[in-house]
Amino acid sequence: MEREKRNDISFSRKRSFTFGAYGGVDRFTCGDDRRPESAEDKILDILDSPTSDTKPFLSSSSNQRDTELFEIIEKLQGSRIDEQRCEFPLPLKSPLLTVNSDLPLILPSKLGGYWIDPPLERLVDVSPTSSHCGLDPESYDIMERDGEAKIYNEFFRSRYHHSFTAIDPSFGPLVLSVCLEEEENKLRVILRMKECSLHGVFSVSLFHNIPSAVELAKMLCDKVTISKFDVVSYLKAPDLITTFDEHRVSPNFKFGVLYQKAGQLTEEDILSNSLESEEFKEFLSILGDTIQLQGFTGFRGGLDVCHGQTGSEAVFTSFHGRQIMFHVATKLPYTESDPQQLQRKRHIGNDIVALVYQEGQTPFLCDIIKSHFLHCFLVVRRVQREEEEAGGAAYQVSVTAREDVPPFGPVIPDPPIFTDRLRLREFLLTKLINAEISCYKADQFSRLELRTRSSLLESLQTELFTRSQCMMGDPSLAAVPTSEGVRGASEGSGGFIENFKRAIRVRSHSFETLGVPRKIVGNTQKPKIEKDGESDKSSGFLSDSLGSAELKDQASPQEET
Repeated sequence: MEREKRNDISFSRKRSFTFGAYGGVDRFTCGDDRRPESAEDKILDILDSPTSDTKPFLSSSSNQRDTELFEIIEKLQGSRIDEQRCEFPLPLKSPLLTVNSDLPLILPSKLGGYWIDPPLERLVDVSPTSSHCGLDPESYDIMERDGEAKIYNEFFRSRYHHSFTAIDPSFGPLVLSVCLEEEENKLRVILRMKECSLHGVFSVSLFHNIPSAVELAKMLCDKVTISKFDVVSYLKAPDLITTFDEHRVSPNFKFGVLYQKAGQLTEEDILSNSLESEEFKEFLSILGDTIQLQGFTGFRGGLDVCHGQTGSEAVFTSFHGRQIMFHVATKLPYTESDPQQLQRKRHIGNDIVALVYQEGQTPFLCDIIKSHFLHCFLVVRRVQREEEEAGGAAYQVSVTAREDVPPFGPVIPDPPIFTDRLRLREFLLTKLINAEISCYKADQFSRLELRTRSSLLESLQTELFTRSQCMMGDPSLAAVPTSEGVRGASEGSGGFIENFKRAIRVRSHSFETLGVPRKIVGNTQKPKIEKDGESDKSSGFLSDSLGSAELKDQASPQEET
């Protein structure tokens, strides 16, 4: 009866159903009774009907009915995956693609939006027999994400200084720190605002008297309109201020590593590789050491070191005081029934930079990996040399990034070929770190960073003011618990994503400090709060904390799991 009513309605819209992370299925029904019933019709009928109904095409056996149901779901998932994939262009359409009978490492996206270094026109003179070794490793400089983040810890904490807070009508919360360097007769000032921190050094001889906090703030930013600052008297204020200043500084990095074999043109093919060739293993040994995850005590990059749920091995290295964990796709769990390999993609798809190792001459397409986090790819291909039989391999390197990512060093040599393992390692690790730092300047991450900084600064100003009032005996303010904003040195930093999640938690705590009741829905049990160094295994942090329109429609498969 229900089906006959639907058939009488022409082109009536059916609701969408979502199966896991594979998306939804929409259906339009038409009034043609002679149209054969499709798999979509069957699955929608199953999901629309009560559990007690019996459909003609289903067996009375519940086991067989479940089997047929999942077969239909699998078919629908397969077609959905095909719809999500990008089209790989024919390489031979462009005359630039034939370079000494070899294809380049990277092909541009048909939709654009990426830059490639070196460009195709520079690859005409690339010779696989070249003995070029690249630049001197001493010239590989690692970028600083925030060059002035440690000024307070370096110049203020060891000297007598004062801090002040205020709320400006235009700029919001302000935190000012002033230090008198008597040995050099200088006055050092830091003004922290939502957008940035302003740092200045003034000679005391320029003033008849030491300027007030308001005057110093206006010397750094003449648009400040406040008339009064509140003195910070909380004894642990330096710890809170240091934590805020250095929240962007992290000694830990995590990068994805993809293994692309000859002829692999899709994301599913690349993520489905599980067997590692000897050449790929040799390349991984250049990046770092293969370690056992069970009981590993270093930076784990979101991998499970207790229960083996993210594989048993990983590649890890220390580089110039920084810890780097590589999410190697072939070492992450493989699920035979999952074409998209979400167990692998939930780690690599949430990285910001990934390295691609190619075997064969198949190029890598810029946007072949669907992710809203991945902004840059370093592609490496082993090339044949006449001297290779005598020992040593040659590696060709190329880089691609989204168009809003600024260029970064070190410069790729010309020709882009490395023959020395040490130089290749220095170049790749430096390039990977600089790539991630440069990606933070892209539009998507810069907006999130601004939101993170604004939330942390608001929390810092509120806590400094409240605790200072408590120190001075304000009876209207009760003692407040220690904020999550102060972390022990042993907890480390989880990187950009962890800072954002911590900012959300700190902001919620700030509202509680001010006496704003927190809404509790359903269960009143206190939720478990993970430490910053451990909660980076969560891949869906945007879905439950952002709530913003700009990213609502950008949910990628790894974010939905």
